[in-house]
Amino acid sequence: MPTLPLIDPASLEALPLVADRAAILSRIKQRGRFALLDGIVLQELEPARIVGYKDIRADDWWAADHIPGRPIFPGALMCEAAAQLSTYDYVVRSQCPPETFLGFGGLDEVRFRGIVEPGVRMYFAAQPVRMRSRMFTYAAQGYVRGDLVFEAQIMGVIV
Repeated sequence: MPTLPLIDPASLEALPLVADRAAILSRIKQRGRFALLDGIVLQELEPARIVGYKDIRADDWWAADHIPGRPIFPGALMCEAAAQLSTYDYVVRSQCPPETFLGFGGLDEVRFRGIVEPGVRMYFAAQPVRMRSRMFTYAAQGYVRGDLVFEAQIMGVIV
């Protein structure tokens, strides 16, 4: 059965920036090489969903080693970027205090449906499935050039 998109992939390129990297870093704790989101282009209350992106570059820290001669954006980093997007949304939506730290709680239904190479913008879309006072589950998808390349259920927990 085909996966239903969380957002119309054709609309992604036209979405305006609503939060830059500095705004993202004001809400999540990852820094340096592990701050994987470059921008947020959509955050809606109804339907509840968020879209962010990462520019996949040939000079990214992982590119020389994964895979030499043919860099491929690692699936583990796709999962991490989707978790950061989900965390940002949860923190904003739940109005968590700045000191709140959310940890990775788990992954379910992870699928990689395409190869992501440098020179593209990868969009991540996420939608809350379940939100509680100390944990969340989000459906997440990743798109490159309008194609679904990644999907997962992301779980986070306040630690």
